[in-house]
Amino acid sequence: MAKLTRDFFLDLDRLDALAPFRDEFYLPDGLIYLDGNSLGALPRVAAARARDVVEREWGRDLITSWNRNGWFQLAARLGDKIAGLIGAEHGEVMVCDATGINLYKLLSMALDMRPDRKTIIMEGSNFPTDAYMAQGLIRQLNRGHQIEFVEIDTVLEKITEDVAVVALTEVHYKTGHLLDMKLITRRAHEVGALVIWDLCHSAGALPVDLNGCQADFALGCGYKYLNGGPGAPAFIYVARRHQGRAVQPLTGWWSHAAPFAFERDYRPAANIWQTATGTQPILSLAVLECGLDILCRANMADIRRKSLNLCDYFIDLMEIYCADFGFTCVTPRERQCRGSQVAFSHAHGFAVMQALIGQNIIGDFRAPDIVRFGLTPLYSRYVDVWDAVIGLKNIMEQGAWKNPEYHRVTTVT
Repeated sequence: MAKLTRDFFLDLDRLDALAPFRDEFYLPDGLIYLDGNSLGALPRVAAARARDVVEREWGRDLITSWNRNGWFQLAARLGDKIAGLIGAEHGEVMVCDATGINLYKLLSMALDMRPDRKTIIMEGSNFPTDAYMAQGLIRQLNRGHQIEFVEIDTVLEKITEDVAVVALTEVHYKTGHLLDMKLITRRAHEVGALVIWDLCHSAGALPVDLNGCQADFALGCGYKYLNGGPGAPAFIYVARRHQGRAVQPLTGWWSHAAPFAFERDYRPAANIWQTATGTQPILSLAVLECGLDILCRANMADIRRKSLNLCDYFIDLMEIYCADFGFTCVTPRERQCRGSQVAFSHAHGFAVMQALIGQNIIGDFRAPDIVRFGLTPLYSRYVDVWDAVIGLKNIMEQGAWKNPEYHRVTTVT
């Protein structure tokens, strides 16, 4: 192993093919931002784009912007851009609503397509909103469905002939472990089940090949690695072979076959538009496009390569400098088994992360004991990894995390 010094990491940054992309994001001087897996950084062009939409498109062109400035088609146009990032085709992705709402739609469609099956497979330890939405749908349907919660080592064996749908997140939000999309999808199809993939921690961070894996459905958010801003609209994917075969339950006017015919009775669109609901947030969509345009100019293989290297170095440095401070790495050491983050458990994880944030090194905490660092190759630098670990080492050596102010629980952790 090369001698790991700060100069070593600075040299890596000078050789990095993705380094120029950092200048396209606003990142305050003196701040190390390692939380792009929770909220992506601001593209520099986004503020100007937002002003243009507000002042010109809304302020001057007013309602004519639905046609003149392409507002009505914006959700589908952004969907086509995301399609190129996740291995889908034009007309298979729509940008709309929130991730939980999109999961609700897809679960309902999948259960309707498998009416004789009652089991939904989900990963019990993953981000809970998916389970919450599934539980709410089950109560509403009242048709005897149940969720069987599994974990990474039991997924395949639990996919049996009574399973209607497997709904999994490709990259685990806490540990960062990466599920084998192709293998799991193939197993589900062997027993006649459908699969929904949550790409919240995948899209924009690593290569995704939905069609190559024969995925049925997918969804993801716009505010993490897609850099669309807080609360950015989510996206939804329906494989073309399934479009028109089931109707999602939130049958708003945008999903009608002829929305401007204003018919009394609902007729579903037979394409990806059927996944839409009502009028979508144009300001948020316009800002999201700024982040997507940057990503579409980058090479996903370069992004993945740098992501894996950043994670490797982070884990290596933690083993060298923080091995005696009670941290346990919960992210897979094997490169092919993780997404674009590293996470460690620590008995005082909340206070440790607050102390780190107090030093302008931004990661985040996930209960009960996880400190988490998102590596975003378009703007994360190799030297950021060095500075973050050395900063963490200093906090532990000095006991700074014991300061009472770092134990004060905030609303958002």
